[in-house]
Amino acid sequence: MAQLQKFPHFLASELPQPDPRKALFHMIPAPFERSVSYGKGTASGPAAILESSSQLELFDGFSIPAEHGIYTAPAVDCDGNAEDVLKNISDAVSGVLKINKIPVVLGGEHTVSVGAFTALKKFFRDFGIVQFDAHADLRDTYEETSLSHACVMRRALDMGIPIFQVGVRSLSYDEHRLREDRKIGRLDAREIHLSGIPDPLLPPDFPPNVYITFDVDGLDPSLMPATGTPEPGGLTWIQTFAALESIISGRTVIGLDVVELAPIPGLHAPEFTTARLLYNLLGLITRKKTGRQDRN
Repeated sequence: MAQLQKFPHFLASELPQPDPRKALFHMIPAPFERSVSYGKGTASGPAAILESSSQLELFDGFSIPAEHGIYTAPAVDCDGNAEDVLKNISDAVSGVLKINKIPVVLGGEHTVSVGAFTALKKFFRDFGIVQFDAHADLRDTYEETSLSHACVMRRALDMGIPIFQVGVRSLSYDEHRLREDRKIGRLDAREIHLSGIPDPLLPPDFPPNVYITFDVDGLDPSLMPATGTPEPGGLTWIQTFAALESIISGRTVIGLDVVELAPIPGLHAPEFTTARLLYNLLGLITRKKTGRQDRN
C-alpha cells in the first residue's frame, strides 16, 4: 500500500482534532483523479479544502457546527486501478457508518461518490441521492470506461438508488432521453433562475434518508471557476442554500460528498468558498438534528 497523504484536519487553526468516537462528522479525503476529461487538478481538492478551512469562523451565522465534532480521517489510498480505489473509499465510509456517524467524502473527481454509494447500500435499505451538478452524469460509459466522472449517477441507478438532480444545465441527448424514460426527478438551473426554489423541493415519495453529492461545478463559474468542466448559468450562493435548506428540513442526511474542486494556483477564493459551503452545509444538518431553524 502506498504511503497515505497527510493533510491538516478540518478547522485546524481553531480546534484540535476531536476524538473520532465523539465526532458526528468524519471527513474522508479521497484525492482520486483518473477520468477527468477537460481541466485537471481535482486530486489537489481535498488538501485545498482542509487548508482553507483554517480561515473559517467557527460561528457560521446561526450556530457553531464544530461543536458536534468534525474528525478528519487519513486520506484514502488512491493508488491502483479505479476498482481498488473505490473499494478503499467504500471501506472507509463503511467504517464511519458502523459507528453511527456521518461520512463526508472530499474529492477528488466525482467518481469517488460511487465508493460511498456502495457502502451506503450495505447499511440502508431505503435512501435517495440528491445531486448538485452542472452535468447529468448519466452516461453508461465515457471515454471507454464505466467508472468515469460522467457516469456516476448512472452507476447509482444501476444500484437501484433513486436520484434527484439540482442545477443541471449540460447533458447529452441520450442522457436527456434517459431522464425522460426513467422519470428522474430534477430541478434544472434554467428553471431555478426563472422560478426560484420550491419548498418542499423533493417529491413526497422521495426516501426519508438522503445522501447529498455536491459537484462544485453546480455553482456558477463566476463563483466557482476552479473546476475541470465549468458551465455558465449555474447556481448562486443564495439559490444553493435555499435548495439545501428545503432538502434538509424534510429529510435525514446520512452522508455527503463535495467533489471536483480543481484549485487554481494563486487564486484562493474558490477553495475557501468550497470550505465555507461544506461548513455551512454541516450547520444545516446539525440544526436540523437539534430542532433549530434558520428562517425567522
